[in-house]
Amino acid sequence: MASFARDELDEMVRRWQLENQRCEEKGDWKPLAEMYTEDATYGWNYGPTQEFMAVGRAEIRDLALGQEMQGLDGWTYPYQEFVIDDRSGTVIGFWKQICEVKRPDGRHYSPEGIGGSWFRYGGDFQWSWQRDFFDFGNVSHMFMEMITGKVLPAGMQQRIERSVARPLPGWYPIGQAPASLW
Repeated sequence: MASFARDELDEMVRRWQLENQRCEEKGDWKPLAEMYTEDATYGWNYGPTQEFMAVGRAEIRDLALGQEMQGLDGWTYPYQEFVIDDRSGTVIGFWKQICEVKRPDGRHYSPEGIGGSWFRYGGDFQWSWQRDFFDFGNVSHMFMEMITGKVLPAGMQQRIERSVARPLPGWYPIGQAPASLW
């Protein structure tokens, strides 16, 4: 594995955070696709039976940042911390998922547990690989709490209905994704 200059990786993280925040504010994450190499992969596990994988910049834009982020207007993903390994070009960013909707006690809906992204730097200020991780049990619990409390935003409700109605592109049974998750 190639090593990278620490200042280059620090600059990549800075650019990533700025563009991520800009896309969040617009409610359109698709422009983030330009921050991936043409052949990058981006995936995550979603419980014991499913995983998601986008292969190539076009799928990352259309599926991971388009289809999968639809319905998440009003949600933010502020990064809490980054761990950077300049020997391998590996970056881990820990984030929170926060909804603009508040609980009766005034706290925002946000799953407990840990969430983050594991990146591999590909040079030229682009990621070549990304895998997200989050606490599936806590995320599921939070969404059930929002559904039963009748506070789930309409966009998220539509997203859930869309995914239940038919298999969406990019979703695979465990072990059948077109690129290795780990």
